[in-house]
Amino acid sequence: MKQTYHQLSSTKTLEQLQTAKTGLTPGAVDERLQKYGQNVLREQKGTTLLQKFLSQFKDLMIIILMVAAVIAFFAGDASDAVIIFLVVILNAVFGVFQEAKAENAINALKEMTTPSSRVRRDGQVQTVKSSELVPGDIVLLEAGDIVPADLRLLKTASLQIEEAALTGESVPVDKSEAPLAQSKLPLGDRKNLGYMNTNVTYGTGEGVVIATGMETEVGHIATMLNSVDKSITPLQKNIIHLSKILSILVLLIAVLVFAIGILVGRSSVLEMLLTSISLAVAAIPEGLPAIVTITLALGTQTMAKRNALIRKLPAVETLGTTEIIASDKTGTLTQNKMTVEKIYLPDALQDAAQASLTLQDRLTQIMILANDSQKTPTGLVGDPTETALIQYYLNKKLELVSLEKDYPRVASIPFDSKRKLMSALVKNNQQNYVMTKGAIDELLKRTNRIEDHGRIRKITSQDRARIMEVNHQLALQALRVLGFAYSPVEAMPASLNSENLEKDLIFVGMVGMIDPERPEAKNAVTEARAAGIRPLMITGDHKDTATAIAKRLGILKSTDEDAVITGSELDQLSTQDLNQKIAQYSVFARVAPEHKVRIVKAWQNRGKIVAMTGDGVNDAPALKTADIGVGMGITGTEVSKNASDIVLADDNFATIIVAVKEGRKVFANIQKAIQYLLSANLGEVLTLFFMTMLAWDIFAPAQILWINLVTDTFPAIALGIERAEATIMQRRPRGKQSNFFSDGVMSSILYQGILEGALTLGVYWFALQFPFHHSYTLIHADALTMAFATLGLIQLFHAFNSKSLHGSIFRKDLFNNKMFNWSILISGILLFATILVPAFNATFKVTPLAPQQWLLVFIGGTLMLVIVEVVKLVQRKLLYKK
Repeated sequence: MKQTYHQLSSTKTLEQLQTAKTGLTPGAVDERLQKYGQNVLREQKGTTLLQKFLSQFKDLMIIILMVAAVIAFFAGDASDAVIIFLVVILNAVFGVFQEAKAENAINALKEMTTPSSRVRRDGQVQTVKSSELVPGDIVLLEAGDIVPADLRLLKTASLQIEEAALTGESVPVDKSEAPLAQSKLPLGDRKNLGYMNTNVTYGTGEGVVIATGMETEVGHIATMLNSVDKSITPLQKNIIHLSKILSILVLLIAVLVFAIGILVGRSSVLEMLLTSISLAVAAIPEGLPAIVTITLALGTQTMAKRNALIRKLPAVETLGTTEIIASDKTGTLTQNKMTVEKIYLPDALQDAAQASLTLQDRLTQIMILANDSQKTPTGLVGDPTETALIQYYLNKKLELVSLEKDYPRVASIPFDSKRKLMSALVKNNQQNYVMTKGAIDELLKRTNRIEDHGRIRKITSQDRARIMEVNHQLALQALRVLGFAYSPVEAMPASLNSENLEKDLIFVGMVGMIDPERPEAKNAVTEARAAGIRPLMITGDHKDTATAIAKRLGILKSTDEDAVITGSELDQLSTQDLNQKIAQYSVFARVAPEHKVRIVKAWQNRGKIVAMTGDGVNDAPALKTADIGVGMGITGTEVSKNASDIVLADDNFATIIVAVKEGRKVFANIQKAIQYLLSANLGEVLTLFFMTMLAWDIFAPAQILWINLVTDTFPAIALGIERAEATIMQRRPRGKQSNFFSDGVMSSILYQGILEGALTLGVYWFALQFPFHHSYTLIHADALTMAFATLGLIQLFHAFNSKSLHGSIFRKDLFNNKMFNWSILISGILLFATILVPAFNATFKVTPLAPQQWLLVFIGGTLMLVIVEVVKLVQRKLLYKK
């Protein structure tokens, strides 16, 4: 939209658009429709299901597994090939399921658009499809309409348009047709413009279309939504990083073992190929993608029970890394409804909750009777300011119907932006009264008396000064102030207009209203700070209002006046300047959608992980740009919800903190699972490597896969739902530089993997040195079976070690995770069944073991548990001393 339209007069605007007040001719409409296109929002082409499926096979680990399966198949080992392929396909299906939740933000924007509009064309008023509107069309507006395109208003009659979804302001804007002097104004200050998809709440008006479709302000948002390149999450980065490292190691180890085996004449080329495949299968944690997906999915279930609905699985973990929460004010930190907070009666300013007003008080009568809001079965309908006045008395359980019956309305004078007043003429017992409310300065101009403690007297200059002082005091608290006055009408004038009725008024009092903070939001802000997270406020509302709410919430301290910046001030900063200064600001007021995106990107450029919350159309681009977009389920528009990663079902800012805790827990649990899996895989690789070097019999690929899928994967999945540790919300956020190997995990993987391999090889060696048979074949078959059982049992015991990375498993309830208990039990049964059930012996190439052999196997598994716990104890002692 061109910035200059709000500066032009109505006549100049019509001239520039080459149209007239009578509207366009049919020929001009057709011509412009060809030139500008339909008044609709376009969207980018999405990814097909096949493309999503094929993209799952880009991972180098998956490619290595597929190559291994092909080699195994052509080497005559079809069963191993089939098992590997099934694992790969299963992981791909999981990935597609995760990505299949398509983005619908642009469709939601389309659905908001009204299907038809009233226009004047060729001098005739007619109804046309909104999609066929063109620049130059004259559109007629009335209360209840959705503005169908961006308009320069030509006529207004008490016209008010609610623009909260676009600007963030919860109060409808008073519109006028007068040109504005400033060239650059925030959207909410362009009083003579109407925007596509905003709601007409009061009055009537006419406007000329100045922009349609993607050229409108909403179209601009749609363009930003389409152009946002959603960066990969920290979790995805960690998985990719881990995948690359493992893939390179797998290839190096497989090639090294193959080369050494051939050089020393260990086996034939075919046998060494199968050995290399076994190594590749041993080194790759096949269950890792499924474990991550399942852990995230289980996290989503937990969060859903706490009213945080996850739209994209990686968002669960990403929220746990959040360092900045940039929150929209209206509807997120506040309740998105005006509330009476202060009441002033002459010489008495008090909290509204403590005021003891009754139906007999004149202030009560004016607040109720000079009011156009209506009570319906679904709630109050009308201007938010007026509904707040009614709601105040409904909360006091006063019977308002009787008052309205006793004072029936005779006439009314609607509010307009020039006089800033609204009046109702009512009648009681043959006496007429004018009841007036509005701006204090305008009301005092028409006032000559004051009601003071039930006594009417002449208003003095001291009275006026006191009233203006209180008005200023309330304004400093960002309260919207309304004054109330009345006057008996002794003789009914011929013309019931403002000049005849709104005069010689008796001042009664005033009311201060605000969209208050949510009760739980202040505690949530405190919790966020304790967790090392910085809360910010980003809003389209005025600076004073934003500052007042931010101070009440604790986002700002009382001395932090310099920590507030407006959108117009942001425009003066280059991207480089903003990147440098962004940390100075905690509140961003009067901002447009593009400002919100700039703010999010500035923090991201400083290496921070940003969560953005919001509920309006204007929040959608920033929600999509942020590392984690958090939408509101109740007050949020479909556009904002579809642009979000997480939707809060209760619109509760405090729920974000609950979600952060869950996100941190999810990462910690995935980290536990990865330490467990990779130490197990390292143990398998070392076992196979030294078996090959020592010319011992080695595990077949099917045996390794069985170990990986049965004794590795089941417990690892169960580790994914471990309870959060008590101190998890007292730690600082991990940040972007953190990965799965941080916090000593890499060293733990190394020593635990070496320990697993050493214990397994030790049992194998012991079985060779102290055989139970005289046959060479049986001796080696027993040794391999004992090593197989030891490796599986070690991993089951080690799963208990992994319940806490650093804490002792004996200091907590060892069996507090039912899924973990069942996974250990089922995995143990399957492991023993492989050896004890004859039908499985041939499939997995194992032999039954004697009790003495089983004892040695159990000693190997127990040593793993004890040694790791001793090492963790030493680590804790050293850390305590440090």
